[in-house]
Amino acid sequence: MPYSGPFQPGDRVQLTDAKRRHFTIILEPGASYFTHKGQISHDDIIGSDEGTVVESSMGSPYLCFRHLMVDHVLSMPRGAAVIYPKDSAQILVEGDIFPGARVLEAGAGSGALSMALLRAVGEKGRVISYEIREDHLEYAVSNVEEYFGERPATWDPRLGDLKEVTVDDIGGPVDRIILDMLEPWEMLETVKNLLIPGGVFMTYVATVPQLMKVMEGIREQKCFTEPRAWESLVRDWKVEGLATRPEHRMNAHTAFLILARRLADGVVPPRPQRRARR
Repeated sequence: MPYSGPFQPGDRVQLTDAKRRHFTIILEPGASYFTHKGQISHDDIIGSDEGTVVESSMGSPYLCFRHLMVDHVLSMPRGAAVIYPKDSAQILVEGDIFPGARVLEAGAGSGALSMALLRAVGEKGRVISYEIREDHLEYAVSNVEEYFGERPATWDPRLGDLKEVTVDDIGGPVDRIILDMLEPWEMLETVKNLLIPGGVFMTYVATVPQLMKVMEGIREQKCFTEPRAWESLVRDWKVEGLATRPEHRMNAHTAFLILARRLADGVVPPRPQRRARR
């Protein structure tokens, strides 16, 4: 899939009208897209540069750009709720997903995080994605293949329960493990066995009870650093001269992120010092 250059047949293009409403088309020679403001010919877009304005048959202008990853994630079909881009970005940076990394994720959901991980690990890395539900895995595979134009050679989607996975099943310990499931505390023993010393473990949970169970479970394993938990909140601003203000709606709580690192075998973590209660 091309990421730049003139539009080509097969490109997924986002059309934006004067009211900033978005419409998505897949370019096909000879095809047309019909709106309430007239017909748009795909041939008027094919071969032109991104950032082109195309007019409908009734003279209405539409701005043309290829989908960014965030556009694809928020518009693609879903079997399970996706990890939102603001959280995927935190996972990539805080989890230090580097080119060449071997990353294991479970569950794959609808494939949103899989796409971000695959771009981050590059051509020399590997992403192994476990999903316990066949219908969810089908969505993930379809969405990833549609985004990349094919199934990436660096991706290994699998139907199965992570709890039953051994190091031999995945060809040796991995550098990073990311969990997105209802009861991740049940997988902590498996995570310990599959993660390389120094490796990063992250999990994504929606509720406070889940957060508490995972944090205490990590501490009980006694093979991880003291876990860190946080959430990210994103608020857009409307900037129009003296009317500048925050938008009324914001992308607030989606989930908590938890991060810990695997200690070397036999190492006991230092006991965290907490402020004494008065």
